[in-house]
Amino acid sequence: MIDDKRKKEAQSNFTRYLQDGLLKKETNLPAQARYVENANLSLKVADELMQSRLKPFLWIVVISYYSMFYMANAVLLHLGYKTQDKIAHKVTSDALIVLVLNHLREELLENYETIQQDALEIANAKAESLLESYSLELAKRSRFQYNMLEETKEAIARTSLKRAAEFVFEIKKLM
Repeated sequence: MIDDKRKKEAQSNFTRYLQDGLLKKETNLPAQARYVENANLSLKVADELMQSRLKPFLWIVVISYYSMFYMANAVLLHLGYKTQDKIAHKVTSDALIVLVLNHLREELLENYETIQQDALEIANAKAESLLESYSLELAKRSRFQYNMLEETKEAIARTSLKRAAEFVFEIKKLM
């Protein structure tokens, strides 16, 4: 779950990113479409690598994360914000929490109309979990790339691919 402290930190960072020019108000439909294409292609490549006999687990994790990164930036553009080159991954992560969390929660609520009392809790947990997946994959990519034993890489790569596929699927619904 994304705790209140993290949400406040993201809001504070978001305001600073706008002031410092690390995040700009911008719409760019061609770039948004390219991000969606890159997200879809990254998911496809990660899935094909998982099915191959090579099983390059490091690259499955990296490519899965990037499918999420591209889709995150597509939805940010859809909402009128463009990350700049400097610390783009951190800016994207914070901007997702500030700009996308409530939209995602609302979209998930619409999908769970048949659930009455538990709908808000389920949607909130799922929305936060999806965005938390982004942060987890960002951290895992670095750890995996430099510090992980070979025995655990396949299971972690499968988790990365699953998270990325779910993230891209859910974020696409917001556009």
